[in-house]
Amino acid sequence: MSLALASSSLALNVAPRSGPVKAVAAEPVASKADFAYGLPGNIAPAGNFDPANLLEGTSKSEVYRWREAELTHGRVGMLAAAGFLVQEGFHPLFSADGGPAIEQIPALPPAIWFLMTLGIGICETLRIQKGWENPYSGDGQENIQKLKADYYPGDLGFDPLGLKPTDPAELREMQEKELSHGRLGMLAAAGFMAQEAVSGKTWSQQDVNFEGLLLGGYFSQEAAEVARDAAASAL
Repeated sequence: MSLALASSSLALNVAPRSGPVKAVAAEPVASKADFAYGLPGNIAPAGNFDPANLLEGTSKSEVYRWREAELTHGRVGMLAAAGFLVQEGFHPLFSADGGPAIEQIPALPPAIWFLMTLGIGICETLRIQKGWENPYSGDGQENIQKLKADYYPGDLGFDPLGLKPTDPAELREMQEKELSHGRLGMLAAAGFMAQEAVSGKTWSQQDVNFEGLLLGGYFSQEAAEVARDAAASAL
């Protein structure tokens, strides 16, 4: 009753306005009870992993936009990581000159650059038309970088083999698998690029073993000392 009286008193004290009043519904913000608005991905062992507290007070549309970005980069990361592995032994489109990919990319012919740019542009255009609002619609800039209200992150409707499960539990499990593989793919692709940039060799040209990976610096130092002692004794 007191809330009703307070509301009526406030309504009586509002000055009249000319023209229609547009009601804007407040968008819900994330809460600890429903992590990331129920989106899949908070799986063991990390669980509700948000050390920077980015979800606190963040709107649902913004969280969905983050997930769309994560899925897009994860899918590219999986393709990139698979490409690093496959191209060492199978490269029908290129001359197989060898060497790190970071050095081969600038040497590609202009025709390949044009075809790659065209293909990426077509894919991105279809994705934008499927899930993103028209930035020029609306009264202001509210639709810039905003997903459509009926769009679920990552659901582009592309399923030529009919692999999408109809059971919600199975669908969520598949979404979590895609996220896990996508996150691993991003880390793997970044690792491939960093390793090639530092060493100047591809992954198959590297002589890597587990002991050397953990204690490589120590063994290198010991080998240098042994070689120096041997050289000194020979003199």
